[in-house]
Amino acid sequence: MDVQGTVADGFEPVRDAFAENFARRGERGAAVVLYREGEKVVDLWGGTKHADDAAEETGETGEPWTRDTAQVVRSVTKGVAAAVPLLLHQRGQLDLDGRVGTYWPEFKANGKERVLVRHLLGHRTGVPVLDTPLTPDEALDGISGPRAVAAQRPVWEPGTDHGYHAQTYSWLMSELVRRVTGRTIGRWIAEEISRPLGLDLWLGLPEEQRGRVGRITSVEAPAGPATPGLRLRPKRSVTEAYQDPESLTRRAFAAITPLPDENDPAYLTAELPASGGVATADALARFYAALIGPLPSARTARAGGRLFAPGTLTLARTEESAGPDRVLVVGTRFGLGYMLHGPASPLLGPGSFGHPGRGGSLGFADPEARIGFGYVTNGMQRGVTADPRAQALVRAVRTALAAQGA
Repeated sequence: MDVQGTVADGFEPVRDAFAENFARRGERGAAVVLYREGEKVVDLWGGTKHADDAAEETGETGEPWTRDTAQVVRSVTKGVAAAVPLLLHQRGQLDLDGRVGTYWPEFKANGKERVLVRHLLGHRTGVPVLDTPLTPDEALDGISGPRAVAAQRPVWEPGTDHGYHAQTYSWLMSELVRRVTGRTIGRWIAEEISRPLGLDLWLGLPEEQRGRVGRITSVEAPAGPATPGLRLRPKRSVTEAYQDPESLTRRAFAAITPLPDENDPAYLTAELPASGGVATADALARFYAALIGPLPSARTARAGGRLFAPGTLTLARTEESAGPDRVLVVGTRFGLGYMLHGPASPLLGPGSFGHPGRGGSLGFADPEARIGFGYVTNGMQRGVTADPRAQALVRAVRTALAAQGA
């Protein structure tokens, strides 16, 4: 595979790992970008822009991935969306310890009157499922989803436990932001984050950008463990739990039934903060770099491009939820809206925070290493907790930094 792009001196291990992903780990098309202290030190891409059988039928499989190729990043979107309520709190517009029903009165129904904003961010709300799943059209219409989660009875007492809100996170987050700001969450991200920072990152893809988006498909994961040292062994795996139609795992992911086609323009246009974001690897890495420090070339006057004030950064990565996850089965760790470093989702180090996406993509920041990381892929691997391609890249970053004495 002819890997394109550049790496700064000392980051050659990342290029080697990226090339090996194509050779040994089933990669089709992908990009990885790394910022350190606000400067780009890794910028790599390779493979084909379209990876599935439909592309083969139309003769599009030979179109190469370029620096500007964007991709649906699935649950990586949750980490981008989480910045919105944290920034609203930073600006004094939202109380993280306030009740959701204060901003969204209809949400108080069926035992949810004491749900706090921080419960939404920590996956502690107790509504990861819908008793009546939404159709794809309903999921995308911006009305049915918020109405359904407002009416849903919690499956555990809110605030007492945690479980990944795989799909319902979309409507919980989007409606809260709309009630507080009067704007959709996609518009807020565009106006307050993407445009000021110059990010090719969208929640609600503009029609004129559709040609940049790679077509995704499922590909087989390589044999063997996702990452060395992953010793967490639950009674059953998330894959086994997903096969049980009565499990919270299956019901959480099936809150939209059938699952929508993520290559459908209607899906790309919709604003689903749980799963529907579209971004380049550079945009993800730059976003996370901006959360923890200034970006010299940012088009914003706010702290030289830095998004999170020190106190907000502490909130984002202070453990809010930890232990066996009622939905994902394995033990997970969450701050306010962000997954934290741990066996189920290994990041760079103990202080890292970010979010993976089912199937491979990953974005995170590490304030101690002063790193912003972004990886996107169109070959979506299933049946893994920590994707082997992303983990190979993270290990390579760790190796490079260790060699530099960082």
